[in-house]
Amino acid sequence: MRRSWTVNVRDLSVIGATGSVGTQSLDVIRAHPDSFRVVGLAAGSRLDVLAGQAVEFGVPAIGLAVPPAGTDAEAVAAVRQALTVAAAQQGRPDPVEVIELGPEAPARISARPASVVLNAVTGAVGLDVTLAALEAGTDVALANKESLIIGGEVVLEAARASGAALIPVDSEHSAIAQALRSGREDEVARLIVTASGGPFRGCTRAQLETVTPQQALAHPTWDMGRVITTNSASLVNKGLEVIEAHLLFGVPYDRIEVVVHPQSQVHSMVEFTDGSTIAQVSPPDMRLPIAYALGAGHRLASGAQSTDWSTAATTMRSPPWDSRSRRGDAAERTRPCTTRRTRCWSTPSTSARSPSRASRTGSRRSSRSTAGRTRVQCRREPATHRRDQTRRCAVPGGSPVTTC
Repeated sequence: MRRSWTVNVRDLSVIGATGSVGTQSLDVIRAHPDSFRVVGLAAGSRLDVLAGQAVEFGVPAIGLAVPPAGTDAEAVAAVRQALTVAAAQQGRPDPVEVIELGPEAPARISARPASVVLNAVTGAVGLDVTLAALEAGTDVALANKESLIIGGEVVLEAARASGAALIPVDSEHSAIAQALRSGREDEVARLIVTASGGPFRGCTRAQLETVTPQQALAHPTWDMGRVITTNSASLVNKGLEVIEAHLLFGVPYDRIEVVVHPQSQVHSMVEFTDGSTIAQVSPPDMRLPIAYALGAGHRLASGAQSTDWSTAATTMRSPPWDSRSRRGDAAERTRPCTTRRTRCWSTPSTSARSPSRASRTGSRRSSRSTAGRTRVQCRREPATHRRDQTRRCAVPGGSPVTTC
């Protein structure tokens, strides 16, 4: 049976409009002209791009954090000139009535009346944008994770006080939000956040000493901005996403896991107490989580392609954390398995004596280690059927992570 609904026209402000997420957001809006009305745009310094966007979408208010050089009057005149040029090129009128200039311009645009503010600003400067929108009672579609991580409880309290919603735009958190609709809060066992591993996945420690910034920007699956791409290369971004997941969904850190999934098809998963795992799967395209965030609970055509299940292949494994790293009070993390149909575990070694698990039957291999370092043991297990290629890597103190 076909179902239909009407999405009321939503007034939308896009902050960080000329960046990667901002321009993709406008792609989604462009495809749904009857569902959205852009009432505000703000950017950093790309005046020509901002002017073109303002004219195309008929935006009444714009902001520029880094205005043209000169006095205030000269800067405003330069903005007006850019708008005039854009209007002439597109054959449309100049719709802009309000021009905000200076570092506070994005926040001032964010505070203007709107149904939702999409915060696509990069970095800590996004905090003022988020708070300005929430304090005005406006829902925030949040692509700027730094503002939530820095603001923490301050941001959450601002949302509670005004009744405004924080809507995740990051693909991982959008995936979790979608999967959480499959059960109640008390039925959630853990969140599983996926990471592609970035361009340096598989590099040795020695190889990492010679990598370049240009190599860091060559992400294998995602097309993102410079800062987030660099953070993804070092997996710093994944640490930030774990913090963001904790704050957004109220799940303790010891129930949030990270797995490496190079294909970036599974964007995150939620495991429930009955053993079920719900995953959100799609090709890596930010337009999908953007459309979901802007759709007010309804799914909009995003322009993203669906997964081709005739060719789809996915792999997952535990991330290659340094043996000294910790997550909360957890013990040493396991090293990644490299052998199929192998069960691995690691324990802090205090002597050369093998752990008690060595008494189990079967073919076993143990890595040599010295006192105070991590011992990794693997046992080859028989396949349950012809095509079994599963390996399970036990995280000490946590649940096993299954690799397909």
